[in-house]
Amino acid sequence: MKYPVFFLVFLIVSCTKVETTALQQWQHVAQGSYAAEIADNGKFAVVSSVQNGIAFWDLQQNALTYQWQHQQDQENLVFNLALSPDNSHVLSADQQNFALWRTDNGANVGFWQIDQSSIRDIAVSNNGAHLLIGKSDGAVQHITLASGRRLEFLGHTEKINSVALSPNGRYALTGSNDYQAYLWDTDSAQIIHTFSHPSRVSTVALDPQGRFAFTADSQSMARIWDVQTGALISSLQIIARQQVFSAVRFSADGKYLLTGAPTRNVVLWRVSDGKELQRWRVMPRDGSRPAGAVVHAVAFLSPTRIISESSSGYAEVWEINYE
Repeated sequence: MKYPVFFLVFLIVSCTKVETTALQQWQHVAQGSYAAEIADNGKFAVVSSVQNGIAFWDLQQNALTYQWQHQQDQENLVFNLALSPDNSHVLSADQQNFALWRTDNGANVGFWQIDQSSIRDIAVSNNGAHLLIGKSDGAVQHITLASGRRLEFLGHTEKINSVALSPNGRYALTGSNDYQAYLWDTDSAQIIHTFSHPSRVSTVALDPQGRFAFTADSQSMARIWDVQTGALISSLQIIARQQVFSAVRFSADGKYLLTGAPTRNVVLWRVSDGKELQRWRVMPRDGSRPAGAVVHAVAFLSPTRIISESSSGYAEVWEINYE
């Protein structure tokens, strides 16, 4: 008996149970957030919203530690946040300005402005030593604060959508509307590996331990690469005709990948073959019609628990079942 294609897709999708009940849940913003980032170890989060500006949270205590104002006496319009891998600094940006903050005492390190184009994505290295700014004109700026050195990477021909930086600031991964993702050396601006896609590259991520690179386009191709060799490790086994990612995180042991999407979905994948293992759905934003939320950030808390921050304004803890 032959079944319609849509019926077969339904059967495949329905094999994955979607969890909607969180183990724990904390409201960080009452009216929703613009952006959020979670520390790699899941201990801290930074959230941007109209109500609270830029808020730095201790997730272990669920305590608000700092509140920062990106532009004094102006509405907060910070849509990009980055937390250094060592949790020492937060980088924030609106379309024209970016600022660096210390997490040990809440002090501001500096404010900067770009004169041309607009900021599309940002990243920061350990100790806040290096900043990476992806722009709408296709250029990527790498800044070394100690020396004031600014290197412009001009390998892309269209606007930047996503950037990532190694913990030591030496390597950058950038994705653009030109269908390319480049891994490049921030000392020389030389391209190390090129990862090509059939449509615009919307999301990139680097494993902090230097093992993997993740690249995804605007359709349904998402790939995991070996950083050292540039070889393809796996492609995520995506069923949907179109899949866009808004958050990515590799597990510490390198076996798993966690992703978040603008469709409320958080998904756990196996790195070795790209197989989907488990799926969760975060709380929708209050009053949204239809009920929706963007998953801003995800992280592993332990081998059996994960945490998410979404535009609904909630941090939610979920349980992993490796069955």
